[in-house]
Amino acid sequence: MDTTLAYFLGSVFLLLVFAYGVFRVIVRREYRLHGSLTGWSSVLQLLAFAGLMAFPYSFNPPEWALSWTLTGPTSPQQQILGLVIIILGFLVAFGTMAWFGIRRAFGLEAKGLIITGPYRFTRNPQILGGYLLVIGVTVQWPSWFAIIWIVLYGVIGHWMVLTEEEHLRTILGEEYMRYCQKVPRYLFWL
Repeated sequence: MDTTLAYFLGSVFLLLVFAYGVFRVIVRREYRLHGSLTGWSSVLQLLAFAGLMAFPYSFNPPEWALSWTLTGPTSPQQQILGLVIIILGFLVAFGTMAWFGIRRAFGLEAKGLIITGPYRFTRNPQILGGYLLVIGVTVQWPSWFAIIWIVLYGVIGHWMVLTEEEHLRTILGEEYMRYCQKVPRYLFWL
């Protein structure tokens, strides 16, 4: 097996194990014990997502830009499309976090259910915004490594969502279940 491929597969495995441990074991336990996350578990969540977002920089070609640009291996139109998707993703992910509140976004504070703003359309706008970021970069710099990145983001983001939903069902009960019936987890009940 090629060394780069072995390194890549090993990194995928380690990232998945770390993320599963954080979201499905540690964060779950914190929610059960404390009703919210501690600073420690929030930092672990941040590290898991930072590792996920930095993941392609380890494998894509050396000329892969460290910031979003309009130059790359694809056509100018594809670069512009990718940049538009990145900007939309950035606005959705970080705009929602700012609107929602950083403490709530990191699970450090839980005060009732928010069903207004972007939460009228999806229960997880931050995850969708992050997904758009990943897709936009992949449009600009397509590769098999980038395609795997899209899949990894979906899997790891879904683990986080499942853990949060379990917690919200526990603390909000029927109110949260009614919200789930009205608003899709991601988009259009996919």
